[in-house]
Amino acid sequence: MSFQSPWMLLGLVVIAAFVALWLWLERRRARYAVRYTNLDVLATVVSGRSWMRFVPAAILVLGLAALVIGLARPHVERMLLREKATVILVVDTSRSMQAKDVEPTRLGAAQEALRAFIDDAPDDLRIGLVVFAGEAQVATPPTNDHELVEAAITDIDEFLVFGGTAIGDALQTAVLLGRQVTDLVPEEEATAAPATSTATRSLAQATEPAEDEEKSPVSILFLSDGAQTRGVLQPLEGAELAKDARFPVYTIALGTPGGVIERGPFGGFSQDSGQIIPVPPDPDTLRTIARVTGGEFSEARTADALSKTYDNLGSRLGRESGESEITWLFLAIAAVLLLLAGATAAFVSPRFP
Repeated sequence: MSFQSPWMLLGLVVIAAFVALWLWLERRRARYAVRYTNLDVLATVVSGRSWMRFVPAAILVLGLAALVIGLARPHVERMLLREKATVILVVDTSRSMQAKDVEPTRLGAAQEALRAFIDDAPDDLRIGLVVFAGEAQVATPPTNDHELVEAAITDIDEFLVFGGTAIGDALQTAVLLGRQVTDLVPEEEATAAPATSTATRSLAQATEPAEDEEKSPVSILFLSDGAQTRGVLQPLEGAELAKDARFPVYTIALGTPGGVIERGPFGGFSQDSGQIIPVPPDPDTLRTIARVTGGEFSEARTADALSKTYDNLGSRLGRESGESEITWLFLAIAAVLLLLAGATAAFVSPRFP
């Protein structure tokens, strides 16, 4: 704990001096006899109350001490939300996400964990959503409207994407969206398809930041379950874009090595019959992306592990260590104690019959 006005703490010394003086006067007064003619009445007044008469004074001292500490403007270290922090969620929606090695499916577990992540997110945290398979799409621009993002997550499997897994292109889309939020590129460049990829397109344009808005730190939370099978940019090329923009990418590899899907009799994918196709996750690629960009890598093989991963990251993304003033807390404590001291004094004060 630190104090903005530490010199005010000298008031504690003054309070301690008054307490010491009061105790000395109490001991000195006890040396003199008290003359009172009706000893029976006096016994009735003081019997059983000798220690209680110190209670109001003790509470008063504590209240004054809390008041002095409050006037010193105390601050504590805690994790604070960065100014206009932004998290861009990137979610793989390829066919392999229908594997049931993670219940109910990989995609279903991801949707549930994402909803919990958004529900626990601070109201001021801006969240964007990018979905990808063989191409990448901006499902929602970074926004404080968390209900809009949740609605997009609920309908995540309705986005039209080609088959395959384009990790590099998805990273490029997230980086361009993040750079547009931080006002580092024009809006038309951030929301249009990248010149190097005709497969990357946006369904929702991000609102151009106001001129007086400050730049906000951006983090990318990237969830995938497979290796790159499609796309223009390779995963490490997309990672270099994020590194150049100074956007850390936190990657999550979802699924087990034994995950499979089945190709149906007419070439479609299903879980019912047909050719069995292994769809193991690719942790090595995702681990490298996190290392290159300064993020972190996590591996989730169950729905519970995925939820814990999102919960852990959600408590840190968009936050930084800082000091928060808690003057109000000590002033409130002081007010309660001073009122309690007055009430206690009225209750325990001697009453003559």
